[in-house]
Amino acid sequence: MSFIIIVLISAIVFLTLLYLFFPEQIVLLMRWLMRKRARVERKTVTVDGRTWPYLEGGDPSKPTLVMVHGFGADKDHWTFYAPWLTKDYHLIAPDLPGFGENDRDGELPFDVGSQAARLKGFLDALGIDRPHLGGNSMGGWIALRFAIDYPDALRTLTLMNNAGILGADESELQKLAANRDYNPLVIANLEDADRLIAFVVRKPTYVPARLKPVIYADALKHRDLLDKIFWTIADEMEAKPLNDELHKVTVPTLIIWGRHDKLIDVSCVAVLEKGIARSNSHIFEHVAHVPMIEDPKATAEVQRAFLGEHP
Repeated sequence: MSFIIIVLISAIVFLTLLYLFFPEQIVLLMRWLMRKRARVERKTVTVDGRTWPYLEGGDPSKPTLVMVHGFGADKDHWTFYAPWLTKDYHLIAPDLPGFGENDRDGELPFDVGSQAARLKGFLDALGIDRPHLGGNSMGGWIALRFAIDYPDALRTLTLMNNAGILGADESELQKLAANRDYNPLVIANLEDADRLIAFVVRKPTYVPARLKPVIYADALKHRDLLDKIFWTIADEMEAKPLNDELHKVTVPTLIIWGRHDKLIDVSCVAVLEKGIARSNSHIFEHVAHVPMIEDPKATAEVQRAFLGEHP
């Protein structure tokens, strides 16, 4: 038996043992590999006494691109996307308060204006001036609020299936959330995780059973806080959508959407285009709510082309 075959068999046995008895290590290994592939590193900065973990990659001398995650997500959701950006951009992806490794203080205000103000403090703490700013879902809403509140503090805006806007048609999420006894974006148990993934993406990825308790441990541990944050922003969405403030966005804006989004209806694209003077859009016909995960390469190509027009 050749040395290479022995090494391959040993590796398979090792990974199998990890999967069966130490699934946490498998998930940590996967995260490490994703970050290595994306060329990003985990760092922290203190902002107003609160530690902000974030991912950073790329050459700091190149244009800075800050990407903000959505509800129930975290900084590592951008590792799928980062490999196509970190060669030409200085990428920053933070964990927002309430999510990931950031502060889980349930007494914080989680309205979008407060989160945008905290994001401004984070960027100031890093000394980042006028970056390209983007976000997905709730993160897109925060980025949009940031562009309205701090019009001179960014260079461009990229919105990916962003919340905060009412379109002509109700989404499936809006219809489900009308029943205040049910939160469709918070899982009750591990079996419920498959439903949530199928709700968010068009073609769900298979998750091995042994890894589910590790991957979804955070969502289950912080279920009550996530529920609180969801209803906070759901109430804000109903009472104060940003439709009438879109004219305040003065920077060049890219709007990216997935046609099959069940959370935020694609009819929002027309509202954004009409309201933001310097905007253009791209609708993907084969994805749903998280295009940067469902087709990261194609999504990055659209954003790179846009950013290239606004150096």
